[in-house]
Amino acid sequence: MKLHTPSEFASGHQFLEGLRWHDGALWASDFFSTEVLTFDTDGKATTVATIPGMPSGLGFLPDGSTLVVSQADATIRRLAPEGGEVSVYADFSHIAGGPGNDLLVTTTGHAYVGNFGFAVGQEDPKPTSLAHVDPGGTVRRVEGEVLFPNGMAITSGGELLVAETFRSRITAFDVADDGTLGGRRTWAQLEPTMMPDGIALDADDGVWFGNALTTGDDAGFYRVEEGGGITDKVVVRGAQAVSCTFGNDDLATLYMACNDTTLEDFVQGRSSAVVATARVGRVGAPAR
Repeated sequence: MKLHTPSEFASGHQFLEGLRWHDGALWASDFFSTEVLTFDTDGKATTVATIPGMPSGLGFLPDGSTLVVSQADATIRRLAPEGGEVSVYADFSHIAGGPGNDLLVTTTGHAYVGNFGFAVGQEDPKPTSLAHVDPGGTVRRVEGEVLFPNGMAITSGGELLVAETFRSRITAFDVADDGTLGGRRTWAQLEPTMMPDGIALDADDGVWFGNALTTGDDAGFYRVEEGGGITDKVVVRGAQAVSCTFGNDDLATLYMACNDTTLEDFVQGRSSAVVATARVGRVGAPAR
């Protein structure tokens, strides 16, 4: 397994999630400050929008608008391309079993959104369903339960990959021409110590994931191939590895959200976060 050492890129944040590279900039959501952020090349953050329900997953529609998950009410908010006016794009609360979570938006405007499925710190983990929002705004439940869906990507072969944190696995769905999902199966089963979160896909269809919920020796960002083989690790110390994305003009820099918190502190809204970077010898897959 190849080991990589990260460098700090940005600091002074609370709990960062949903990292995306879009239009030459790094984007992120800060749960506890309720801000959607962009970062310049020096790591300076600019607030794009405030989402009182706590922002999470991010995505971008073909018309140039930004979609962001509002956790508390399980809705997707739309930020207008000009001026950033915030409106409700879709309501998936009838599908969600808990707060809204990560989001993937395809280049054709299909959106897939997850949810916790339970109240963290109050209930035991239980399965839930993904929601699919088509380009016309229709919301549908995806058949096939998932357990804490927490990061998504689309492979070069057109499969939707979903990180199931509490099942220690990456799950695949077939994507039909109309965007509907089916054919759920295990893409990579991980060791029980691996709790995948916030995935990013490289150009060789390797999945980079944060090993969430630990700050111990297993903390870090890992690369897994189909079937479960681990090839790389970016070492993270003293923080949870939560979300990652490839960025820069060459898509060869891995940006990583590292949050210093515990489950108890998270429930109480306490955390400090940095964005780290590493050159890992891979380039990111293009948006699909």
